[in-house]
Amino acid sequence: MRLRALLDTDALGLRLLGGEDELDRTVRGVMTTDLRDPSRYLSGGELVLTGLAWRRDAEDSDAFVRILVQAGVAALAAGEAELGDVPDDLVVACARNRLPLFAVHESVAFATITEHVVRQVSGERAGDLAAVVDRHRRMMTSGPAGGGPDVVLDLLGSDLDLRAWVLSPTGRLIAGSKTTGPALPADVCAKLAAEHLAAARTGRRGPHRLTLGSTTYSLFPVRSSGRSPQGSRDVRETVLSDWLLAVEADAGDWPEERLDLLQGVTQLISVERDRRDAARTVRRRLAQEVLELVQTGAAPAEIAARLRVAAPVLLPGLGAAPHWQVVVARVEWDGAEIEGGPVTQSLLEEILVDPLATGPEPSDRIAVAHTGDEAIALVPLPSVSTEHDGSETGILADVLLESVRDPLAAGLDDDGRVTLGVSAAVHSAEGLRGALEEARHARRVAAARPGRVCAAGHQELASHVLLLPFVPDDVRRAFTARLLDPLRDYDRRHRAELIPTLEAFLDCDGSWTRCATRLHLHVNTLRYRVGRIEQLTSRDLSRLEDKLDFFLALRMS
Repeated sequence: MRLRALLDTDALGLRLLGGEDELDRTVRGVMTTDLRDPSRYLSGGELVLTGLAWRRDAEDSDAFVRILVQAGVAALAAGEAELGDVPDDLVVACARNRLPLFAVHESVAFATITEHVVRQVSGERAGDLAAVVDRHRRMMTSGPAGGGPDVVLDLLGSDLDLRAWVLSPTGRLIAGSKTTGPALPADVCAKLAAEHLAAARTGRRGPHRLTLGSTTYSLFPVRSSGRSPQGSRDVRETVLSDWLLAVEADAGDWPEERLDLLQGVTQLISVERDRRDAARTVRRRLAQEVLELVQTGAAPAEIAARLRVAAPVLLPGLGAAPHWQVVVARVEWDGAEIEGGPVTQSLLEEILVDPLATGPEPSDRIAVAHTGDEAIALVPLPSVSTEHDGSETGILADVLLESVRDPLAAGLDDDGRVTLGVSAAVHSAEGLRGALEEARHARRVAAARPGRVCAAGHQELASHVLLLPFVPDDVRRAFTARLLDPLRDYDRRHRAELIPTLEAFLDCDGSWTRCATRLHLHVNTLRYRVGRIEQLTSRDLSRLEDKLDFFLALRMS
């Protein structure tokens, strides 16, 4: 804003004492000070407000004014509340150094002037930034990206002092301003993503707000540039794939102009999202071709040839992958006819990315196809480590969903499920068909478990754990009731802790000494409890068959 505009605002109570020829100077900020030398706090372009507490005699005025001029301030405004009229020596010093000088009437608070200047300057900066955002969006739409979303986030930080980040639906950090300081902690990212997904499921319009500790964040959805918010028939078709823009500010008090600006930023980021999806087309097509060959029973040599084509794309510089793993996932919604394949494909691509990886495209080693409602990932592994027991590791199902479970659960609400299965690593094309069936079977094991987000790995397919989920519910209830209900009833009446004793006894492989030590009991007390268990159930815990029955009953209860 211009100094002339300040003088023309009657509510500010400013009276010009000198510098009429300099009223077209631009004001870029405001600062209140009574320091004798405030230069360390000045960056140029400020309107300096002072109550003149720094002035002891006439010589002080000239020194103070020279400091302001050297710092490049726009003008000086002196208050009349303490000393009455502004001293003549200050008027002369300002005239000598061509520094515009205003007198501030005693009835006007410095805070009123500060608020007015900040509001005007912020509005002008927002307008300038909006033009930059619009120009950048047109550039990205018509040609190569001009730095991606990081450039606009930098502008938000430098021009509007807004810290902002782009997050995936699982809470992974995709972009952030270099001027925003340290990256958001992973737990904060996960909570922001969970709030965004939960709010989206309720149909509330953005921005959504969340306060963590003393910090408030405003969350703006980033949708595909080719899809309006009303373009989707059902929010569940996209809720698990849309990015979000998190801004460290409370947008509830923002004017419409600033909200419109942030909507423009989300449109710009959506262009980058669409570009990212287009770049994945090649990998998706390669995965689809390999999947079709595997499912149709093509010769291993043909599959191997296709893998040799895929490996350089998925593993740049390595040329070949000695191991492959297959991951199968499915997203299902209760009572809804939603095509699950594309949604699951996008989600699985995100889940398989290292949660600590940043940037819009860290997933060059992931190729995901979809068939029906399933998404199937072909994951090349440059190397596979071997555990002490001889088993090989790669992607582990029990840790794959660990960092994304809470955000996904919020997006799934009470009517959606994500189930996922992971195969063992295979060494050649001959093993891919078996790996696919193994991953599908593991996913069915995961689907038989309770919970909205479940995964199972190949390690569980050679254990009794595989059988338990497929026991019919009525058989499960009858079996566990017959063995455990008498013990539960006895515990309820006598507080005898027979169930915990049984669990510890089986976990200690029937060792009296180890079990007594674990439970902090005398061995005779333990023998009494086990005898009571046998009496109530008509079973003998020295027999392997009866131990196994109790073990399974506890697992199924």
